[in-house]
Amino acid sequence: MTFDVRQVPFASALAFQRLGGEAFGVAPTPPPAPQPDAWPRPGATPWGAWDGDELVAKATARRFTSWFHGTEVPTAGLAGVTVAAERRGEGALRPLLTTALDDARARGAVISTLYPSSAGIYRSLGYEVVGSYEDVRVPIAALAAVRKPEAVRTRRATLDDVDAIREVYREWGQAQNGPLTRAEEPFAMVADEMIGPGSDYTGVSVAVSTGTEGRVVGFASWTRGEGDDRTNTIEVDDLVALTPDAARALWRVLGSFAPVAGFVEVATSGGWSGADVARLVLPDHVASAESRPYMLRILDVPGALSAARLAPVTARVPFAVVDPRTPDLEGAWTLEVSDGAARVVPSPARQPAEDRLTFTSAGLAQSYAGAQSCGNLRLAGQLAGPRNDDTLWDALWGGRQVHVRDYF
Repeated sequence: MTFDVRQVPFASALAFQRLGGEAFGVAPTPPPAPQPDAWPRPGATPWGAWDGDELVAKATARRFTSWFHGTEVPTAGLAGVTVAAERRGEGALRPLLTTALDDARARGAVISTLYPSSAGIYRSLGYEVVGSYEDVRVPIAALAAVRKPEAVRTRRATLDDVDAIREVYREWGQAQNGPLTRAEEPFAMVADEMIGPGSDYTGVSVAVSTGTEGRVVGFASWTRGEGDDRTNTIEVDDLVALTPDAARALWRVLGSFAPVAGFVEVATSGGWSGADVARLVLPDHVASAESRPYMLRILDVPGALSAARLAPVTARVPFAVVDPRTPDLEGAWTLEVSDGAARVVPSPARQPAEDRLTFTSAGLAQSYAGAQSCGNLRLAGQLAGPRNDDTLWDALWGGRQVHVRDYF
């Protein structure tokens, strides 16, 4: 069956909204109907697949930048992907997403990411899980033994602190793979939404160094919630610290709610085994987590890889992508690195797998993100070819943890 895939005009906005509600549920108070002056939303391109007049499937491609390998990487985030219940299995999803990704690539995106409701659907399109977004629930009792910081104090943030808070997030994010830069709507850190009467939070606490600089070195944005007994939870959207003492100071602020709350729930990523550096200062690992996988697909192999800031070495590694599921990514190149600057040079003709590292599209996505080593990719059947360059490739692309902080 052939579907008509195109951007969704305002005339179909209500059908678009209703189809999303069918898949993801409708709140007790339904959302307001779309308005022409707010359609589409900033940074979003709504796509639909039609069979005649029937909207069969929908998706939204969101435009933002993510931190990968120390650089701001243009990203297409897919959200709200839905197929009408009666039309599932008819093949509407592939042409819908292929068109959306082709458009995103034309707009400059070099990678695409998403939170899957079913990972298998997206694996067939070249995506693979590289990380997770997690709500980690920590008993406040576990914070009681956090050591008092020696060179940091805390206070409530003011509007004058917003630029410093943005800089703390930027410094943290630049050292990770995956977090949104929060430079674009609707993810930007807007002062009035963070602090003041219209804030989304009960409070934003900052950790400030006690030296002559008085520099902001961490922040936590939190919501008090309801109730005043130990069944209640303090919800934390961000806990980002640039020093161990800053992390300790912020955890102690949250722990001070012990008389009126029993838990702190932190939006974090990377697992509770220690990948979140703010967790490393805690004396106890007790926690429970709800995890949402995060998937990545490369859209432009030279564009994504050549933008990276890699280790300050000089190296040359031939590689290829061979994957019939993603013919748009297939090709052969040589990665040339000089003092950390990367360049991806096309090879005259594709070489067979026995001549160079040869990735599937999912294998390259995981390697690029630093989520899996060459050894593990070979075990999963996502990397073939000679092993001579495995260690060098891992050294170039490893070293940064995968983290996400924004759900879309």
